Amino acid sequence: MSIRDYLKLYGYFVKNSIIAQMQYRTNFIMSMLTEVAFVFAKSLYIIVIYSAGLSINGLEPQQILMFIGSYTLVTGVMDAVYYPNIASIPDYIRTASLDIDLTKPVNSLFMSAFRRFDLGLGIPNVIAGMIMVVVSWTRSGAAVSLSNILGFIGFSILGCILAFPILMVPVTFSFWIIKSDALLSTIWAMWDFNNMPMTIYNRAIRTIGVFILPVFVITNLAPMYVFGILPPLYAAYAVIAVPIFLFISVVFWKFAIKKYSSASS
Repeated sequence: MSIRDYLKLYGYFVKNSIIAQMQYRTNFIMSMLTEVAFVFAKSLYIIVIYSAGLSINGLEPQQILMFIGSYTLVTGVMDAVYYPNIASIPDYIRTASLDIDLTKPVNSLFMSAFRRFDLGLGIPNVIAGMIMVVVSWTRSGAAVSLSNILGFIGFSILGCILAFPILMVPVTFSFWIIKSDALLSTIWAMWDFNNMPMTIYNRAIRTIGVFILPVFVITNLAPMYVFGILPPLYAAYAVIAVPIFLFISVVFWKFAIKKYSSASS
């Protein structure tokens, strides 16, 4: 299958997922309201930062807000595109539903990782994140230039793409781990490392979080670029890290598939 065929197939996945959600509108609305509550709860520390006038390693509250907004925005993409699938993969393996995917003329990783789309989970975070970014941009006095806008969008897109292998590699261990609850909890805890600027961590943790397990690359680089504090090395590594970690996730998945023993056999 060509890239065009996969894009067309993903369009069908999204369409079917939205149709299914609209058939049960009460569940869709409740899902959105629940996510709004989570967003509100996570936003409480923003109020604390503003009321206390807290600065972190030279970052003012107005600037910190953009980091939180970037995290919230990318989390919305993750919740809509990745989360429904990542959370389901252990069940596919445990219940042997994966067997059906292996018989289809479509890449099994694509089928497992992109067949579901949850609009209700994504909308609240995307909207809240965009509002935070705009408010921060306005109040911090950062230049509203074409370069900054394109830089923010570009690094946000890189972060969204990089989020896939960062989430996918750990969940692939489900092929060998029966109880996956702890594994999924670890993945979400790792994701939450980004809910504040990485400057709150010491140099060793920042180095690991950028170059070894690049969770900080996902949401930190876009606001750092806007504020003119992004090291060129980080920017270059972000571009390099995306294909490297995508390759790792694909190779690891293929290795796991070769070792896969159906639960139905």
